[in-house]
Amino acid sequence: MHVSSRRWLLLGLVALALALFFGFDLDRALTLEALRAQRGALAATIAAHPLASAGAYFAAYVAVTALSLPAATLLTLAGGALFGFGPGLLLVSFASTLGATLAMLLARTLLREAVQLRFGARLQAIDAGLAREGAFYLFALRLVPLFPFFLVNLAIGLTRMPARTYFWVSQLGMLPATAVYVYAGTELGRVDTLRGLVSPGLLGAFALLGLLPLATRRLLDALRARRVYARWRRPARFDYNLLAIGAGSAGLVTSYIGAAVKAKVALVERHRMGGDCLNTGCVPSKALIRTARLLADARRAPHYGVRALHADFDFAAAMERVQQVIAQVAPHDSVERYRGLGVDCIAGEARLVDPWTVEVDGRRICARQIVIATGARPTVPLLPGLDSVDYLTSDTVWGLREQPRRLLVLGGGPIGCELGQCFARLGCEVTIVQRNPRLLPREDADASAALRAAFEHEGIALALGAQAVRVEKDGAGGRLVVQQDGGERAIAFDRLLLALGRTPNVAGFGLEELGVRLGADGRLEVDAWMRSSLPNILACGDVVGPHQFTHVAAHQAWYAAVNALFAPFWSYRADYRVIPWCTFTDPEIARVGLSEAEARAQGVAFEVSRYGLDDLDRAIADGHAEGYVKVLTEPGRDRILGACIVGAHAGDLLAEFVLAMRHGLGLRKILATIHSYPTMMEANQYAAGVWARAHAPAGVLRWLERWHAWRRC
Repeated sequence: MHVSSRRWLLLGLVALALALFFGFDLDRALTLEALRAQRGALAATIAAHPLASAGAYFAAYVAVTALSLPAATLLTLAGGALFGFGPGLLLVSFASTLGATLAMLLARTLLREAVQLRFGARLQAIDAGLAREGAFYLFALRLVPLFPFFLVNLAIGLTRMPARTYFWVSQLGMLPATAVYVYAGTELGRVDTLRGLVSPGLLGAFALLGLLPLATRRLLDALRARRVYARWRRPARFDYNLLAIGAGSAGLVTSYIGAAVKAKVALVERHRMGGDCLNTGCVPSKALIRTARLLADARRAPHYGVRALHADFDFAAAMERVQQVIAQVAPHDSVERYRGLGVDCIAGEARLVDPWTVEVDGRRICARQIVIATGARPTVPLLPGLDSVDYLTSDTVWGLREQPRRLLVLGGGPIGCELGQCFARLGCEVTIVQRNPRLLPREDADASAALRAAFEHEGIALALGAQAVRVEKDGAGGRLVVQQDGGERAIAFDRLLLALGRTPNVAGFGLEELGVRLGADGRLEVDAWMRSSLPNILACGDVVGPHQFTHVAAHQAWYAAVNALFAPFWSYRADYRVIPWCTFTDPEIARVGLSEAEARAQGVAFEVSRYGLDDLDRAIADGHAEGYVKVLTEPGRDRILGACIVGAHAGDLLAEFVLAMRHGLGLRKILATIHSYPTMMEANQYAAGVWARAHAPAGVLRWLERWHAWRRC
C-alpha cells in the first residue's frame, strides 16, 4: 500500500474512533460522579475477574491516551480508586507511556510533513531544545507539567526523536505526577460522605498536586546543576556575592544594583570605565552631531531671514571638543564614584578559571554569581586588501585631527548614517556604500526614503545595493571596488570608515574552556532570566543582544543583577515587549514596537494612522516641517502596536508612545491629554486625532446632522 494511502486509512480509523467516543456520549459517561456511582459494581467485577479487568482498563487507558481524548485524568484517578495505589500506579504508568508514544507516532505519521511545511519556524524552539539537551529536554517537559501531556505528545511527534527514547524518558518523567494522581484516586475512592471530602489524606493528595510543579522544578534545577557543574568543585565560600566583567552600561548598572541592595560586588574592567557608550559611542557621536548640526544651521541662515552666518570652523578643535565632553561625563562612570557606592573596582584582564573563579592578572577571585558584560567591538570584514589601508572604525575615528577630504563609509546602518552625515556637514566629501538596496534596512521603506532624500539634498553620495569586493591601496588613500548593477566600479577615498555593525566580545575570557554556549550569530546565549548555560554565569548588554543599545543593556542589567542575587526566591523574565530606539541623523528616525514590514512578516493585522509634520505649527515656525508621525494600531481598536517618527526631535517625541505602550494606554488617552501649544509634542496628539476621525461613528454623525438641522427650524 502506498504511503499516502496508509496515512489516509490511519486518519480514517482515528476519525472513526473519535466519532464513536463522542457519538456514544462516552465523554459524559466518564465523569467523577459516574465513577463514584459505579464504584461498587466496578469493584465487584474487578474482584471476580482481576486480570481481565486490569487488561480491559489498560487497553482503555492506552486508547484514550493515544487518541488524546479528554478522559486521561479521570482514568488515572479511577486507577487508584479501583485497583489501589500499587497496582493502579503500575497500570497507569505503563498504559500512559504506551498511549503517549502511540499518540506521538500518530502525530508524526499524520501531521509532520504538513506542519513542518507550514509552521516549521515555530517549531524551532523545540528542535533547538532537543538538539541542545536531547532526552533531558523531554524529561523537563514531562516532569514539570507546564503544558498538557497530550500537547507534548503532538509536538514531539513533529520532531525526529526516536520512539524508544520517547518511551523511556516519558516513563520516568511522568512517574511523579502519575503517582500523585493515583494516590489522589485512592483517597477519592474512600470518600463516602461530604465529611470525607476534607479528610487529611485527600487534602494531602491535593496539596501534593499543587506542590508538584514547584518540587519538580527544584528537582530539575538540581539535576541540571549537577550535570553542568559535574567537572568542577564548588568553593566552600566566596569573596563576593556578585562579580561583573566589563564596566560599560551593562556592567555599571549590574554593579550599581548589587551595591544598592548591600551585596558585596566586584567590577573588573581591562580598559576604560564607561565602556563604548562613554568613550567611543553614544557620547562622542552626539557631541559631534551637535557641532555638525550647528554648521548645517549656519548654512541655512537665509531660510531664517539672516543673510549669512560665517562659521570659522576648525576640524581639530571640533574633535577636541568631543574629548572634552567625554571628560565632563566621565565622572558619572568613574572608579571613584563606584567605589563610593561600595563596589570594588578592579583593573585588569579577567579570565574565568571555573564557574565561580575569575583570574585577574594573576589574582584569583571567587564570586557566587558572575555577570558577563563584555560588550561588543566594531565588525571588521574579511575584505581582500583591507589591511593595506589605515581604515577607521567607530572606535578609532575619534582620534582624527586632520580632516579627510574624501571619506568613504562602508555600511548604511545607524552608525554609518550618523557619522556619514556628520562628516559631510563638517566639510568632507562623503560616500556611503551599502550592500542593501536602501539605508537603515531595519526601518520601514518610507523612513529610509526620507533619510535618502535628506542625504542626497546635502550632497552625500550613495552607492546602494553595492557589494564590497576588495580594497586597493592608492598613495595615502585607496579605492574600494564594489559590485553594483552587474559590474564593478572603484570608489576613491582618503580615509575609509567601517560601519558594519558590532561583534560580541566573547573570546579571551575563558568562556570557551568552560563550555559556555554561544548562539549561531556569535552572541553569548542566555535564557529569559539572562542565565547562560552555566546558570550562575549571567550575561547582559551587547555581548548578548538582540538589541545593541545602551538603554537595552541597562534594562537587561537589572534582570541579570536581581536574578543573580535573589533567585530562586525572586526571579524575573526579561521583558522586551516595548523597546524604543532612535537613529540621530537629520531627520531623526525613532521607533518602538512593530514596523509595517515586521507586522506583515508576522501576520499581524494592523491599521496605520499618519500625521505629517508639515502641518504642525511649531515645526513650521522652527523650519523643520519635514517628516511624519506614524502609528500602527489593531484594526478597529486604539491599542498601539508600534510607532515610527521621522523628523526633528523624533527621539524625544517617541517617549509618549513608549509610555503608552508600556502601560497599555491607547490613542484615545493620548488624544484626551492636553499638550502645550505650540510644541512638537502636539504631533502625537494630532496623530491620535487622525485615528479618531477614521473611526468616527458615521451613522451617529448623520443622525446628529439631521438633529441639528431640525433645531435650526
